[in-house]
Amino acid sequence: MKRRHFLGLAGLTGLASAIPGVSFGFPRLDLKPAPNLEKLELSKDEWRERLSDEAFNVLREEGTERAFSSPLDGETGEGEYRCAGCDLLLFTSAMKYDSGTGWPSFFEHVEGHMLTKLDFKLVWPRTEYHCARCGGHQGHVFEDGPDPSGLRWCNNGVALRFVPA
Repeated sequence: MKRRHFLGLAGLTGLASAIPGVSFGFPRLDLKPAPNLEKLELSKDEWRERLSDEAFNVLREEGTERAFSSPLDGETGEGEYRCAGCDLLLFTSAMKYDSGTGWPSFFEHVEGHMLTKLDFKLVWPRTEYHCARCGGHQGHVFEDGPDPSGLRWCNNGVALRFVPA
Protein backbone atom coordinates (compact mmCIF):
# COMPACT_ATOMS: atom_id res chain seq x y z
CA MET A 1 0.00 0.00 0.00
CA LYS A 2 1.36 3.39 -0.94
CA ARG A 3 1.96 5.84 1.87
CA ARG A 4 -0.63 8.35 0.62
CA HIS A 5 -3.30 5.60 0.40
CA PHE A 6 -2.47 4.50 3.93
CA LEU A 7 -2.65 8.07 5.21
CA GLY A 8 -5.93 8.65 3.35
CA LEU A 9 -7.46 5.49 4.84
CA ALA A 10 -6.25 6.48 8.31
CA GLY A 11 -7.72 9.98 7.86
CA LEU A 12 -11.08 8.64 6.68
CA THR A 13 -11.18 6.16 9.54
CA GLY A 14 -10.41 8.93 12.03
CA LEU A 15 -13.07 11.16 10.51
CA ALA A 16 -15.66 8.38 10.52
CA SER A 17 -14.93 7.57 14.15
CA ALA A 18 -15.75 11.18 15.04
CA ILE A 19 -19.16 11.09 13.35
CA PRO A 20 -21.98 10.01 15.68
CA GLY A 21 -23.68 6.83 14.54
CA VAL A 22 -20.78 5.63 12.33
CA SER A 23 -19.11 2.61 13.91
CA PHE A 24 -16.82 1.25 11.12
CA GLY A 25 -17.27 -2.21 12.64
CA PHE A 26 -16.16 -1.39 16.16
CA PRO A 27 -18.36 -0.36 19.07
CA ARG A 28 -18.03 3.20 20.31
CA LEU A 29 -18.60 2.94 24.05
CA ASP A 30 -18.46 5.83 26.48
CA LEU A 31 -17.91 4.01 29.78
CA LYS A 32 -17.60 5.85 33.08
CA PRO A 33 -15.90 4.47 36.20
CA ALA A 34 -18.00 3.67 39.26
CA PRO A 35 -18.20 6.83 41.43
CA ASN A 36 -16.39 5.45 44.49
CA LEU A 37 -13.77 3.41 42.65
CA GLU A 38 -10.31 4.22 43.96
CA LYS A 39 -7.48 4.06 41.41
CA LEU A 40 -4.58 1.69 42.04
CA GLU A 41 -1.29 3.08 40.81
CA LEU A 42 1.94 1.14 41.19
CA SER A 43 5.41 1.62 39.75
CA LYS A 44 6.62 -0.61 36.93
CA ASP A 45 8.80 -2.50 39.42
CA GLU A 46 5.89 -3.01 41.82
CA TRP A 47 3.77 -4.40 38.95
CA ARG A 48 6.62 -6.74 37.94
CA GLU A 49 6.79 -8.08 41.51
CA ARG A 50 3.02 -8.58 41.65
CA LEU A 51 2.46 -10.20 38.21
CA SER A 52 3.85 -13.11 36.22
CA ASP A 53 5.81 -12.19 33.08
CA GLU A 54 2.82 -13.16 30.91
CA ALA A 55 0.35 -11.16 33.00
CA PHE A 56 2.70 -8.15 33.04
CA ASN A 57 2.98 -8.26 29.24
CA VAL A 58 -0.80 -8.26 28.80
CA LEU A 59 -1.93 -6.02 31.67
CA ARG A 60 0.82 -3.41 31.62
CA GLU A 61 2.16 -3.55 28.03
CA GLU A 62 -1.13 -4.27 26.20
CA GLY A 63 0.06 -7.62 24.87
CA THR A 64 -2.14 -10.50 23.76
CA GLU A 65 -1.89 -14.11 24.86
CA ARG A 66 -2.00 -16.93 22.30
CA ALA A 67 -5.51 -18.08 21.38
CA PHE A 68 -6.64 -21.31 23.12
CA SER A 69 -3.80 -21.01 25.69
CA SER A 70 -5.91 -20.03 28.71
CA PRO A 71 -7.76 -22.58 30.83
CA LEU A 72 -10.34 -19.84 31.50
CA ASP A 73 -11.54 -20.12 27.90
CA GLY A 74 -13.07 -23.51 28.77
CA GLU A 75 -14.12 -22.63 32.33
CA THR A 76 -17.83 -23.37 32.79
CA GLY A 77 -18.19 -23.16 36.57
CA GLU A 78 -20.23 -20.62 38.50
CA GLY A 79 -18.21 -17.73 39.83
CA GLU A 80 -16.59 -14.36 39.24
CA TYR A 81 -13.90 -13.18 36.85
CA ARG A 82 -11.69 -10.59 38.50
CA CYS A 83 -8.83 -8.42 37.24
CA ALA A 84 -5.55 -10.30 37.77
CA GLY A 85 -3.87 -6.98 38.55
CA CYS A 86 -6.10 -5.55 41.28
CA ASP A 87 -8.87 -8.12 41.93
CA LEU A 88 -11.71 -5.85 40.73
CA LEU A 89 -14.81 -7.80 39.67
CA LEU A 90 -15.15 -7.47 35.88
CA PHE A 91 -17.51 -10.31 34.82
CA THR A 92 -19.61 -13.10 36.28
CA SER A 93 -20.06 -16.62 34.90
CA ALA A 94 -23.63 -15.65 33.89
CA MET A 95 -22.10 -13.15 31.42
CA LYS A 96 -19.74 -15.68 29.80
CA TYR A 97 -20.27 -17.63 26.58
CA ASP A 98 -18.19 -19.77 24.21
CA SER A 99 -17.33 -17.58 21.23
CA GLY A 100 -15.06 -20.18 19.63
CA THR A 101 -12.28 -17.59 19.33
CA GLY A 102 -9.90 -19.15 21.87
CA TRP A 103 -10.23 -16.42 24.47
CA PRO A 104 -12.69 -16.10 27.36
CA SER A 105 -15.62 -14.09 25.99
CA PHE A 106 -18.47 -12.27 27.68
CA PHE A 107 -21.59 -10.52 26.37
CA GLU A 108 -21.74 -8.08 29.30
CA HIS A 109 -19.44 -6.58 31.96
CA VAL A 110 -19.85 -5.17 35.47
CA GLU A 111 -20.92 -1.57 34.97
CA GLY A 112 -18.40 1.04 36.11
CA HIS A 113 -15.51 -1.43 36.23
CA MET A 114 -14.25 -1.00 32.63
CA LEU A 115 -12.97 1.89 30.55
CA THR A 116 -12.34 1.91 26.80
CA LYS A 117 -10.12 3.60 24.24
CA LEU A 118 -9.53 3.30 20.52
CA ASP A 119 -6.64 1.04 19.52
CA PHE A 120 -5.01 1.48 16.10
CA LYS A 121 -2.23 -1.13 16.52
CA LEU A 122 -3.61 -3.18 13.59
CA VAL A 123 -4.26 0.06 11.59
CA TRP A 124 -8.04 -0.55 11.51
CA PRO A 125 -9.56 0.83 14.73
CA ARG A 126 -10.65 -1.49 17.53
CA THR A 127 -12.15 -0.74 20.92
CA GLU A 128 -9.73 -1.76 23.67
CA TYR A 129 -10.95 -2.09 27.22
CA HIS A 130 -9.12 -2.03 30.51
CA CYS A 131 -9.78 -2.26 34.23
CA ALA A 132 -11.15 1.00 35.62
CA ARG A 133 -9.21 0.58 38.90
CA CYS A 134 -5.66 -0.33 37.83
CA GLY A 135 -5.76 0.45 34.10
CA GLY A 136 -4.73 -3.11 33.23
CA HIS A 137 -5.36 -4.06 29.59
CA GLN A 138 -7.97 -6.82 29.36
CA GLY A 139 -8.81 -7.18 25.67
CA HIS A 140 -11.03 -5.81 22.91
CA VAL A 141 -14.78 -5.54 22.45
CA PHE A 142 -16.46 -6.41 19.15
CA GLU A 143 -20.00 -6.17 17.74
CA ASP A 144 -20.38 -9.88 16.93
CA GLY A 145 -21.61 -11.17 20.29
CA PRO A 146 -24.91 -12.80 21.27
CA ASP A 147 -28.09 -11.16 22.52
CA PRO A 148 -28.95 -9.27 24.59
CA SER A 149 -25.99 -6.88 24.04
CA GLY A 150 -24.67 -8.05 20.67
CA LEU A 151 -21.17 -7.42 22.05
CA ARG A 152 -18.24 -9.79 22.53
CA TRP A 153 -15.89 -8.73 25.31
CA CYS A 154 -12.88 -10.80 24.20
CA ASN A 155 -10.57 -11.09 27.22
CA ASN A 156 -7.04 -12.33 27.75
CA GLY A 157 -7.32 -15.18 30.26
CA VAL A 158 -4.03 -14.26 31.91
CA ALA A 159 -5.54 -10.84 32.74
CA LEU A 160 -8.31 -12.52 34.77
CA ARG A 161 -8.57 -14.51 37.98
CA PHE A 162 -11.53 -16.89 38.31
CA VAL A 163 -13.10 -17.11 41.78
CA PRO A 164 -15.53 -20.07 42.04
CA ALA A 165 -18.90 -19.36 43.71
